[in-house]
Amino acid sequence: MVALRVNGQEKNFDGDPTMPVLWYLRDILGMTGTKFGCGVAACGTCTIHVNGEAVRACQTSVSDVSGKSITTIEGLDPKGNHPLQIAWRDLNVPQCGYCQTGQIMQAAALLKDKPHPTDADIDEAMYGNICRCGTFQRIRAAIHQAAKGT
Repeated sequence: MVALRVNGQEKNFDGDPTMPVLWYLRDILGMTGTKFGCGVAACGTCTIHVNGEAVRACQTSVSDVSGKSITTIEGLDPKGNHPLQIAWRDLNVPQCGYCQTGQIMQAAALLKDKPHPTDADIDEAMYGNICRCGTFQRIRAAIHQAAKGT
């Protein structure tokens, strides 16, 4: 039995402890905000927070998060009004939108560590979060806007 906390709620999982957290969140808990992208932790689409740190849910097993706290896009702000979510909407960041939950979660971890990041800080933190539509300039602008509100 794996005990963990998801978006502030205590959970117990008695299934396969090697199951990726991504599938636990999506298939067991029905939380579909975290997306499947590449399956090898290379694209960042499945980014969540584990004890406040950005991690790739597709390559993190349920046993790896035993006793830890997970935050998903649904838990970042239950009403979708985290400063990053507001900035994303204000600046029309998404094009197709598929990668954006991972982008926002990666950016939230950045702002937690560096509340007023430079362009270089943003580029370094967001490296590895791929947007096939190429909205990187809007992503950077939204992070700067959110930093002004955090």
